[in-house]
Amino acid sequence: MTFKELGLAETILKAVEAEGYTHPTPIQEQAIPILLKGKDLLGVAQTGTGKTAAFGIPILQLLHTAKHQNQGKSKVRALVVTPTRELALQIGESFTAYGKFTGLKNTVIFGGVKQGKQVNALRNGVDILIATPGRLLDLMDQGFITFRDLEFVVLDEADQMLDMGFIHDIKKIIAKLPPKRQSLFFSATMPKTIVELSRKMLGDFERVTIKPEQATAEKVEQGVYFVSKKNKPKLLVHLLQERPKDSVLVFSRTKHGANKIVKKLGQATIKSAAIHGNKSQTARQKALGDFKDGKLKILVATDIAARGIDVEELSLVINYDLPNVSETYVHRIGRTGRASASGIALSFCDKDERPYLRDIEKLIKQEIPRMPEHQFVDDALEEEQNEKEASRPQNPKPSRNRNRNRNRNRNRNRSGKSNFKGGNNQSRNRNKPRDND
Repeated sequence: MTFKELGLAETILKAVEAEGYTHPTPIQEQAIPILLKGKDLLGVAQTGTGKTAAFGIPILQLLHTAKHQNQGKSKVRALVVTPTRELALQIGESFTAYGKFTGLKNTVIFGGVKQGKQVNALRNGVDILIATPGRLLDLMDQGFITFRDLEFVVLDEADQMLDMGFIHDIKKIIAKLPPKRQSLFFSATMPKTIVELSRKMLGDFERVTIKPEQATAEKVEQGVYFVSKKNKPKLLVHLLQERPKDSVLVFSRTKHGANKIVKKLGQATIKSAAIHGNKSQTARQKALGDFKDGKLKILVATDIAARGIDVEELSLVINYDLPNVSETYVHRIGRTGRASASGIALSFCDKDERPYLRDIEKLIKQEIPRMPEHQFVDDALEEEQNEKEASRPQNPKPSRNRNRNRNRNRNRNRSGKSNFKGGNNQSRNRNKPRDND
């Protein structure tokens, strides 16, 4: 199927084609016709499946069609609520691209910066508002935002918003929405709290589910390196030096860890930058902007900060730390292999992370290929060998007669009187360390 077959208006098709899109992704193919009919939607899909276009394109078309009947100053008619400023900015860029021939205005509001410019944009008139929960409630309480004319509302990355503690803010926002509206609810996972929240927001809805394995198995080449914790920086430097021209996104489990990775790379004269919650908005936007423009080749991010990273031709994602939540792995590697592109995702796994690896493989229903041994794996293998040796029963010391017999066998072998067949050769092989120990 092509986008033309989805019944899109010429103004939207022209913009979509300008972005290089010809064939919709599975979620776009299923969601767009539902939304164009005016129905509510529950979408279960992770990042990297084309969600933004799935809800953005039909909203733009419906707003554009109705705009000819509603001339005058723009009012907030569509609202998209999303957990992070990076993701909000990314969604804003997508609406601008898909709607560039419609004349519709959008603006993005988020916390961590002064509100002056955002308030001015709202005063000048906005058709589509993309917002993070905290700043949205602030400006609503101050009277700068009203939902009197609201026709569409999207709750994106709902599970991530709950993880970040936005549940009460989201409930307050939902309570202020007009009863007559079209609602769209997107989440990568559907725990009980998310199901309950979706029921409060949605009316008569249809459901579209894109399974995680569709995003991981088909388009992203995966691999895992077994490496000790202290050797992870050396392995990372080695891999980056092998791919100096590639844009690489490195995932750290913690903010402190992200800073530490940047420091270690700097010691190896590899330029990188970190984005996480403790960085200022200016620093985060500069790092992300430089990464998107190709001025910065390596970006180190925590999971929350990485939700808004959508970089064309991102060839490699490295999980420096394996996530302790399996679904997060799918989100991470979805940063590469976007839409119809392909990509590579490599993971580092130390001894303590083996259980995380097993959980991830259970979720995606496939074994992640093991990468060949490398020069930085020795410590991890040595630790494993020592554990196995310690767990083996201790054999009693051999008797002097047995030692004499061994010496005689060695002497025969040296003089060529034995042909290495039978027990002697097997005994010698048993004494050799096995490759997989």
